[in-house]
Amino acid sequence: MDLLSSIPDNLTELLVRIIRFTELRRDVLYRNMHNTRTPGFVPQDMPMLEFVGVLNGAIAEHLRNRRLLFCDTANIRFGPNSSMEIRPQPDPDARALLERNCDEYIQLQVSKLLENSLNRKIAKELLALKCGAPLGVAQWPGAEIATHNRPDEDPLTPGGITD
Repeated sequence: MDLLSSIPDNLTELLVRIIRFTELRRDVLYRNMHNTRTPGFVPQDMPMLEFVGVLNGAIAEHLRNRRLLFCDTANIRFGPNSSMEIRPQPDPDARALLERNCDEYIQLQVSKLLENSLNRKIAKELLALKCGAPLGVAQWPGAEIATHNRPDEDPLTPGGITD
């Protein structure tokens, strides 16, 4: 048995990490919207620029040495079996907007959710294509790759939450 064939290639690893990041960010953004009326609530977001920096560093390492190396940062930790832990950060601009105008704050969170959803969809489509699936297969129920569904989300229900 070829043990190397069971290890994901670098592109797959990169795409899975992007998908996971977008799932974690989606959860943070949902909490931001859900807690608008919670006294003392501080909106958060994932450290986007930090994550992009990690990805850029990993890609640069791959180009130099043909290996993907993810380096820990202040808010991002990588563990065994492709696991990662990311600490959401307070979002002072969103907090100021929430205090000023709740409707505009909700619009901001929806915009972030839409951007995040697009990033996730692109990564899932690229992963599906990488695995030999036809274009659009990532939208099929049951085609989730490394997903973490919200408790109220049912991907098999036509009226369920989608992204």
